Amino acid sequence: MKQYSIAIDGPAGCGKSTAAKEVAKRLSILYIDTGAMYRTVGLYCMEKGIDLQQQYAVERALEKMDMNVTLSHGMQKIFLNAEDVTEKIRTQEAGKAASAVAALLPVRQRLVEIQRSLAKGHSVIMDGRDIGTNVLPNATVKIYLNASVEQRTKRRCHELELLGKPWNEAQVRQQILQRDESDMNRAYNPLKKAKDAVEIDTSFMSREEVVLKILDIVKEKINKKETEV
Repeated sequence: MKQYSIAIDGPAGCGKSTAAKEVAKRLSILYIDTGAMYRTVGLYCMEKGIDLQQQYAVERALEKMDMNVTLSHGMQKIFLNAEDVTEKIRTQEAGKAASAVAALLPVRQRLVEIQRSLAKGHSVIMDGRDIGTNVLPNATVKIYLNASVEQRTKRRCHELELLGKPWNEAQVRQQILQRDESDMNRAYNPLKKAKDAVEIDTSFMSREEVVLKILDIVKEKINKKETEV
């Protein structure tokens, strides 16, 4: 196929971003991390002391926030008012804030517009929580990654350790559970598996195994589409 799209959804800590980045490299397509965009909005609101539960206040903040998403060699960088916050948003606090602002319709509407715009004219792989159900409902390939809470907690702690960020396993686990609750029960485009998505339980799979599994699914789906055409 000349152009195709891959949507990867799933809860926090299941390995979406890690797998998507590697698949993007191997297929030489663009990778778009939607979660980073919500983290950026959350970070801005935290830094400005904005109440994340007040939709009007967050909506006003969006008007003053200049978010620039750049794609280079299949990788994404996020700039907030000209500051590169790609690494700065990878904290537990930013993740919690992201979940709060993601529940607000104005935030979702603006970011989905950006995400769809980035996907135009390119073969892309995009990960998040409502990619296959809302952002790219007609994606060529839809995958739903999942993993046990225990494994997701371990992975998040390891990620924070690599970033040199402080962490507490019990707190990380609780935050993941809270994030799941918020993502799955929000009013607008909650986290759920698309009807035509292939589910992969990554609990006891290595990163390489997950990547190879996704590549197999992509190859199968694309071959099927080409045959149908």
